[in-house]
Amino acid sequence: MALRRCLFLLALLLLPLLSSALIVPAVRAQDMTELLSGLTDSDPKPAIAALMASDAPQAKAALAALAAGRLYRRNADGAIVIGEPDGAMIVVTNAATGDVEDMADPAELELLELSDTAKAELSAAGVGAASDDTPKDFASAVTALNADDFAAKGKAIEVLTQLGDARAMPVLRALTDGRLFTRKSDGAVVIATRSGNQQSLALGTTLEDAGFASNAELDPIVVNNNLRIALREAVGRLGLLSPEAAQRRAAANVLLEGATPDAVALLREVTPKETNAQAKQAMALALAAADIADPAADKQRKLAAVAVLSGATDLRIRSMLQARLSAETDADVKAALQVAFTSVQRKLTVIGWFANIFQGISLGSVLLLAAVGLAITFGVMGVINMAHGEMIMIGAYATFVVQEIFRAYLPPAWFGAYLVAALPVAFLTAAIFGIAIERGVIRFLYGRPLETMLATWGVSLILQQMVRSIFGAPNKEVSNPSWMTGSFELIGGFDVTWNRVIIIVFCFLVLGLIALILRRTSFGLHMRAVTQNRSMASVMGIPTARVDAMTFALGSGIAGMAGVALSQIGNVSPNLGTIYIVDSFLVVVFGGVGNLMGTLVGAMTLGIVNKLLEPVAGAVLGKVVVLVAIILFIQKRPRGLFAAKGRSADA
Repeated sequence: MALRRCLFLLALLLLPLLSSALIVPAVRAQDMTELLSGLTDSDPKPAIAALMASDAPQAKAALAALAAGRLYRRNADGAIVIGEPDGAMIVVTNAATGDVEDMADPAELELLELSDTAKAELSAAGVGAASDDTPKDFASAVTALNADDFAAKGKAIEVLTQLGDARAMPVLRALTDGRLFTRKSDGAVVIATRSGNQQSLALGTTLEDAGFASNAELDPIVVNNNLRIALREAVGRLGLLSPEAAQRRAAANVLLEGATPDAVALLREVTPKETNAQAKQAMALALAAADIADPAADKQRKLAAVAVLSGATDLRIRSMLQARLSAETDADVKAALQVAFTSVQRKLTVIGWFANIFQGISLGSVLLLAAVGLAITFGVMGVINMAHGEMIMIGAYATFVVQEIFRAYLPPAWFGAYLVAALPVAFLTAAIFGIAIERGVIRFLYGRPLETMLATWGVSLILQQMVRSIFGAPNKEVSNPSWMTGSFELIGGFDVTWNRVIIIVFCFLVLGLIALILRRTSFGLHMRAVTQNRSMASVMGIPTARVDAMTFALGSGIAGMAGVALSQIGNVSPNLGTIYIVDSFLVVVFGGVGNLMGTLVGAMTLGIVNKLLEPVAGAVLGKVVVLVAIILFIQKRPRGLFAAKGRSADA
């Protein structure tokens, strides 16, 4: 009883404190609302004086907004809000609470204007006076990009543009692309680049390497529409004066979408001096785009601009010409626009065909990498291995593990070599699993294809669950090394990525290596002998059981290397293998069971046909059409394009 009384008395003592703690903030918010509402009175001086006397940050922010002409009364509810222009809309912040609420149309707000006397009082009190906090150097300007209001961020962008420092380009581009952050641990402004499941960081103020961080350790620096326009202008102006031709060309491409009169004047100044042909062409296109959009341009200027644009191969220019067609009133200019639009459209169509063919070759190389190991285990051994896709998955996860080891234990400069180290690791890991599957399951089921298929399907489920238990179900992202990133322009408007090109080359190297092993090594001779006549090979002293195990290991190891390549063009997941297993069987059956040349022709044919059908029929329907076509083809040629010989063919 004594304990209960003590607790009761303690609660009575604490109740007033708790009540005041809960009620005071509400009262303060209510008081702030009342003070702000006084700004709408016929005489706002008492409200201004009360806000000046208040220490609340909301009061200081409201007075600063009032002096800057950014304080409004919302018509819907009469609330006093701070407005920040964002394109045609206004970002609304509740002046009483400091909370950002929503976007508003200017017609929904009423600007609070001050009399000359009130302005003089605010100025005398130092509110709205010009501040000297404008950044003066590169480091302070980069830091100011994380300012609390968009106006200060705009000043920082302006300062970075005026300084002309080459380091400003990567910073402003990162801000444009949403890759500029502040690090929560120390508030440093950093440029982030995706690297696996983490972000590779560089300090914004010095561009020095700053290690790695997770997304949870970073806060993004946000911009509004007005700042995006300012960023585009800043990147364009800085890039035009860059000593690097690639930067100047990129800047001209940015200004193609729209340039201010100052940027157009700078373009006219630097274009005649440009020595790089590609950069000069990009500048000419940007100038022509500005001329055709200029309402003050005369007929001859517009016709000259249309003539320049007609030689382009850019989707943006096609859209620009199409828009001008509907707006142009001059008959001669409109006819020239129609001719230019038709010319650009024709060129884009041809480039689209080339792009589809390249994408088909790229897809074919991926299918070849996935199917060439199956061509050995299924085509040579006659084993229907439903776990082949999981060998690809194991190779991809081996690549992920090697990447994480390089990132954790080796210097950052060595990170680009992780992919080279991952190739033998993935091959050996998948080969070991292949030997285990062959020795533990398949060797007891030779000659029974249906039971082999069911058993290996069960093995595939076991391997998927094993990977989920070790690495988890979410996807793992494997980053491209620096030498596999980026792209180059093959034809105007058609960019080719380096990772796709390297995978195509790697695919043919692997195919050549397999052909060399099969034709020029004793193991290849033994494998071909066992394939053609197992009994005779056994009589000749060839260890057929060992050859079977090593053949399965070779096919599985190649699948693991395919996983290394596939990790560079997509995420790594436990279901990675199931994506390619059906296509791999289609390639092997269509090309000819056990024939490497047939596997190559089948993979490239399926890849190119799929990509050519996608724009017409869509991705899903295109695959259905290909599948039906292969079924009909197999009805006529059951052994595929290149008929195989030996045990599998006779079976």
